[in-house]
Amino acid sequence: MADVHLNPGDYHFGGADTRIHTVLGSCVSITLWHAGLRIGGMCHYLLPGPCPGDEPLNARYADGAVRRFVRDVRRSRTSPPQYEVKMFGGGRQFPHLSVPAALDVAQQNIAAGITLMEEENFTISVRELGGTGARRLIFDLATGTVWLRAAAATA
Repeated sequence: MADVHLNPGDYHFGGADTRIHTVLGSCVSITLWHAGLRIGGMCHYLLPGPCPGDEPLNARYADGAVRRFVRDVRRSRTSPPQYEVKMFGGGRQFPHLSVPAALDVAQQNIAAGITLMEEENFTISVRELGGTGARRLIFDLATGTVWLRAAAATA
C-alpha cells in the first residue's frame, strides 16, 4: 500500500492501493470516495478565495481543489452524487485571540468548501469542522475509512 502525505496546497486522486495522510489547522481537507470503483481523493486547501487567473487548478485555494475533484470525477466517467464526501478542519489555531469575521480564514475556508461542493452536486455526509487546534487525518482509498484525531500540541 502506498502512503501519500499531503502538505498544505496538495491534492491526490487515485485508487485502492493508497492511504493519504495530512495534518490540518485552519486549512480544510475534503475526501471523496467511490465505493464501487474504490477510487477517490483528498485535498488540503489553505485559502477560501478564488485561484489566480493563470492557475485555475491551484489546490491551495478551495475553488482550485474542487475543480480538480470535478475534473478527476469526469475523467473516471463517474458523477458527483456517486461519491461519499467528508470535510475536516477549519480549526482556530489561536482561540484566545478575537478575530473579526472578515479575517477568520478558518471559517471562510469552511464556508467556501461547503458552497463549492454543493454547487457541483456533491453531498457532504460528514462534517468535522471548526473548533480549535489541529487534526491528524488518514484516508484509506481501499475502504473509504477516515481516521481522525487531535494532533498533539507541541510545547
